Amino acid sequence: MHPNNTEQPDILYEDNHLIIANKAPGVPVQGDRSGDTALLEIVRQYVKVRYNKPGNVFLGLVHRIDRPVSGAVIFARTSKALERLNRMMRERRIRKTYHAVVEGVPAPSQGTLVHYLRKNPRNNKTTVFPRPTPGAKEAILHYRVLARGDRYALLEIDLETGRHHQIRAQLAKTGHPVKGDLKYGAKRSNPFPGIMLHARHLSFEHPVQKTALNIVAPYPAGHWDWIRHFEPVDDDF
Repeated sequence: MHPNNTEQPDILYEDNHLIIANKAPGVPVQGDRSGDTALLEIVRQYVKVRYNKPGNVFLGLVHRIDRPVSGAVIFARTSKALERLNRMMRERRIRKTYHAVVEGVPAPSQGTLVHYLRKNPRNNKTTVFPRPTPGAKEAILHYRVLARGDRYALLEIDLETGRHHQIRAQLAKTGHPVKGDLKYGAKRSNPFPGIMLHARHLSFEHPVQKTALNIVAPYPAGHWDWIRHFEPVDDDF
């Protein structure tokens, strides 16, 4: 079930300059052809009501995550904050860490994946190449296995580049698609409208106050509970 305008967003952090929300899987970050209420509108309505703002409320989208993905999304509440956060994104000064449950257990337990990705806008899917290819952009991510089960593993992923469907496509190319990600070869869907890829952690300097922000987004309620039975591989699990 998709949220409507009366639903309260899960706010992880807010001040006069920015607001960070924990997106549920299956909810679009911004409006699309489905017509489903987007997180951008849910948060804008929240700001309007909470701060009793008349007229149109300014809310700038700093970055996106895919519709089936859950986790932390940053919005700017002022044009100055949006400009600074956009620059920080371009300069890769906002560290984004993801958690993913994947099919199988990658070996080695930590490593770096380097591929070349080309987006096909016709089917909204990314093709992965092992070497430089015309029209393809270099994609780099670093992963480590935090815990493992019988058939699945929990990974922590740091992106060095930000390509279309990068994590989903690269992991699938190595034979470890994200659980529930039918588009990239998962064996079956999940019993909820999304995949088990979660924007878990954001770390960056506040664009105005210059203080350090470290935001952790809780997993979607109910969907990830079973991973607690995994065997830890890394001390951070």
